[in-house]
Amino acid sequence: MSLFDWFADRRKGQFVGKVNQEADESDGLWGKCPECSQVVYRKDLIANASVCNNCGHHNRIDSTERIELIADKGSFEPLDRDLSPTDPLGFKDRRAYADRLRESQANTGMKDGVITGLCKVEGIPLALAVMDFRFMGGSMGSVVGEKITRLVERATDSKLPLLIVCASGGARMQEGMLSLMQMAKISGALERHREAELLYMPLLTHPTTGGVTASFAMLGDLILAEPKALIGFAGRRVIEQTLREKLPDNFQTAEYLQEHGFVDTIVPRTKLRKTLTTLLTLHGNFAKSSKK
Repeated sequence: MSLFDWFADRRKGQFVGKVNQEADESDGLWGKCPECSQVVYRKDLIANASVCNNCGHHNRIDSTERIELIADKGSFEPLDRDLSPTDPLGFKDRRAYADRLRESQANTGMKDGVITGLCKVEGIPLALAVMDFRFMGGSMGSVVGEKITRLVERATDSKLPLLIVCASGGARMQEGMLSLMQMAKISGALERHREAELLYMPLLTHPTTGGVTASFAMLGDLILAEPKALIGFAGRRVIEQTLREKLPDNFQTAEYLQEHGFVDTIVPRTKLRKTLTTLLTLHGNFAKSSKK
């Protein structure tokens, strides 16, 4: 959990930031788009990668759904599934960190906030990490950092391209400096991956903030983002108070960052597989030609 999420919890559910304005999950057949209020049939929404047919709003999806959208059917092989977080600081705010971990694990069926593994996209091998915002806001603790680092090193050793799907509130405050160290650890592994002339692409989804943005989310050879994703480091209000000026309405959106050169391309979720296939094919062909 990031500091951002902790303060939201301190206000007893009164936080109304855009991050928390997703439509509530239910067992009903119908739902309402949180962006345009269009009534949608849930099966149709799921069939369209949870993207609203009316306005194009990208509803949040979990790591399992994301892997199903990216990887060829039956090709995903998970890595390091048994890595589980501990409570090195004995941290407690309104609740003990150990209790928060147990609750998140029970609710998500995950050990921690990222799934890593190897897969294929249209037959092309790919190392894949997918962060899950359901697990303590996708916050980056020691296990998240270790799993991603191991995946990067596996990709480097096996000469594989790498994709990390980012969805995070930042570094996990309950692990203090240990969570911040993951920024440098992952960045170091990515540098060795780059030196091996291998492709790394982060996909920035809603939201990607804090220490994740300040490290591996912005170190890609090609930085991809979903439409209207919130991407940034500090919160909007903090920046406005520091600069003492009003920021643009679309500040920290994927579109704003693309306009200012921080994001290479915005990829609608329904076109992600096709885009990844094209990029992976081009990179593979380039790698072959450069060795001649």
